[in-house]
Amino acid sequence: MSTLNRKELRRKVHRRIRKKVSGTAERPRLAVHFSNKNVYAQVIDDNSGKTLCAASTLDTSIEKTGASKVTAEAVGKLVAQRAADAKIEAVVFDRGGF
Repeated sequence: MSTLNRKELRRKVHRRIRKKVSGTAERPRLAVHFSNKNVYAQVIDDNSGKTLCAASTLDTSIEKTGASKVTAEAVGKLVAQRAADAKIEAVVFDRGGF
């Protein structure tokens, strides 16, 4: 049996999590993705397949310092503010294998 590389293993974990986690209009899914350079977060209604709001380190309102704890916190605050503006009070967190 061959060993899985890191990328294949993360995808396997992500698929397992997505079987259990689903967002609705009342409680959408907060999906988070980390790359080597950026942090992305989006609030998704899986029933309609639409992204309700999103934030990332690519936004001009966030000072770019790479994918660090400080920028992840800033992205979290920004997506929370945008979700509150869209009248979203509760979400299901989808860490996506990270």
